[in-house]
Amino acid sequence: MSIQGPLVERRKIGSLVVHAIRAGEMKLDGGAMFGVVPKSLWEKRIPADERNRIPMTMRCLLVEHPSGLILIDTGAGNKENAKFKDIYGIENEGAEGDTWLEDGLRQIGVAPKDISLVINSHLHFDHAGGNTRTRPDGSVEITFPNATYIVKRGEFDYATHTNERTAASYFDRNYVPLEGADKIEFVSREKEIVKGIKVVPSPGHTPFHQSILIESAGERAFYFADLVPTSAHLPLPWIMGYDVEPLVTLETKRRILKQAVDEGWLVIFEHDARTAWGRVAVDAKGYRLVPDSET
Repeated sequence: MSIQGPLVERRKIGSLVVHAIRAGEMKLDGGAMFGVVPKSLWEKRIPADERNRIPMTMRCLLVEHPSGLILIDTGAGNKENAKFKDIYGIENEGAEGDTWLEDGLRQIGVAPKDISLVINSHLHFDHAGGNTRTRPDGSVEITFPNATYIVKRGEFDYATHTNERTAASYFDRNYVPLEGADKIEFVSREKEIVKGIKVVPSPGHTPFHQSILIESAGERAFYFADLVPTSAHLPLPWIMGYDVEPLVTLETKRRILKQAVDEGWLVIFEHDARTAWGRVAVDAKGYRLVPDSET
């Protein structure tokens, strides 16, 4: 295991305790991650390796909520082979056949059976791969057997009807078993899942991508997922080449980042290898990250 930084980071949002868990590390092509932004610009923020890949993490959230333990996104899981992991630079093997996600939960004192809700921002392999897991005999089981999984209805339909552009990101084994076991609660729009935990449509990366707003005691935190994967993606035109609707991403970012600044949200980055959270400020040069303590 090679973890750059702590496996688990903890903070309070109002009365809620939130744990940011590194579910694994990955490396993706820098050009793909920054789309039309020239390498001469993006490499100043996140240098690439000899294969032009930038370091990233898969950061999931565990929220201690009065209604039960809520897990937001599940990382890449344990079902992929060595060739796949090499292509995407995935490192997430934990103890005893588990992944870093299970190791992080164990560090907090939580077992998979203790999770009551899992919220998927979308169903790409690095966000929903840990929904299910491979048993020692090679069969697939549901990782969090007592949880209800919250999934956008349109995202599920999109994920189960792939084309040549999208098939590399969606694998049925990560979510179809959930439907077969009647473990999915489908949502179609903005919705408060439990008091203070709301899914918010944030399309562009995929047409049915959703982010998560956490509210408690007058504080707000926003889990971007792949809308703004790293703090380097805060500038409006810095949009991933992976986004299927980049101009939609642009308008979604414009709307949500303005609200984040106006309302002083804490923002949470799923893929930033160095920074879990912070605040957003705006000036003549655009949006930028400021330390959490700076308002």
